[in-house]
Amino acid sequence: MRKKRALTTEKARAVRQQGHDDAFEFALAVGLPSDYKNDPQAKKDVIDPSGDAHSVKSGVKKWQVFLYGLGRFEKDHAFVVMNGIGALLVDCINAFPTTYAKYARNKVVAKERLRVPMVKLAEKLKEVSRLKAFLNKSLFNGGEVNYLTVKQDGVFHIFLNKDVVDALGDSLEVCNSRAIAAGQMPEQKVLLRYNGKNLGELEMRNDSEIHYREVRFNMIKPKVMELLFTKIPMTKKLNDKVLIYGNAPRRFGRWKST
Repeated sequence: MRKKRALTTEKARAVRQQGHDDAFEFALAVGLPSDYKNDPQAKKDVIDPSGDAHSVKSGVKKWQVFLYGLGRFEKDHAFVVMNGIGALLVDCINAFPTTYAKYARNKVVAKERLRVPMVKLAEKLKEVSRLKAFLNKSLFNGGEVNYLTVKQDGVFHIFLNKDVVDALGDSLEVCNSRAIAAGQMPEQKVLLRYNGKNLGELEMRNDSEIHYREVRFNMIKPKVMELLFTKIPMTKKLNDKVLIYGNAPRRFGRWKST
């Protein structure tokens, strides 16, 4: 067990380092100096020469958009006032006992309790305006981050925050998970689906004493990129490493005209 945990920790560290390396590569591609340093704890992975913020994502399969515990949803004002969504995320967490040991003794009871707020959460997010508000908060911290910048096939693709939120919010189907195998319980997740396949998942992470009573929001990179490339056309090329989409050129690259 210890060996497996160590390997998992090492893999997570490698993923984080790759993210930092990709952000630095993007910083250089848009003309920032080689001594540029980002804040590794912030959603603002890169501040471009115009002073705009980019969330730089790479990876092959999944993006972990957030992993938050109870305190985040109780104290973050944006979640608190988001049409009841924050309160339902709190209810999802509180469906589980306060300690992992208590949960491990009877997991079925907690999972049964979770079904109620998960169903209500899916119903809330089926309303497009609420879904867009949730996506804007989750991906761009309520507009604090200006761009989603994705590295794919060695090229950085820049999308304006509003374009991303509109494309996702207008295209996704929201539903709950089903029990598709023996021993599974339905309505344990909220699924965001595109073209009949899962693009994102809101779920509880309760796999250990370390990660217990946390809400995780994952997005499947290939499905996100399929949607964005379909809905938001490329409108400008900065250089061989940086392509710009949709309305992003109206804002991105302002430093080049000054």
